[in-house]
Amino acid sequence: MNGWVMQISQETLNIGVGIICSGLGWLLKTVWGSVKELQSTDRALAEEVIQIKLLVTGQYIKRDEMQVLHDALFRKLDKIEDRLNRAMIRCENSFHEHD
Repeated sequence: MNGWVMQISQETLNIGVGIICSGLGWLLKTVWGSVKELQSTDRALAEEVIQIKLLVTGQYIKRDEMQVLHDALFRKLDKIEDRLNRAMIRCENSFHEHD
């Protein structure tokens, strides 16, 4: 009888260990699959970020282009200022002539 109880206990232990090992194996396989999926997603996102950086960087105005624009804008403003000054002088002269 004692041998039979030991046999059942050993079989129960073997089955229990087998179930636990199977469960752990499934859990590790699931976790490993999730890690691989996350790594793949991470690589894809990193590539998208690089593409966005390239797109944004390509749309910034260059310093020398900005300087050209700046110079042209200020030349136009200087012309407007000169015209306003001449118009003011004409108005002042016209005003003083009527005095």
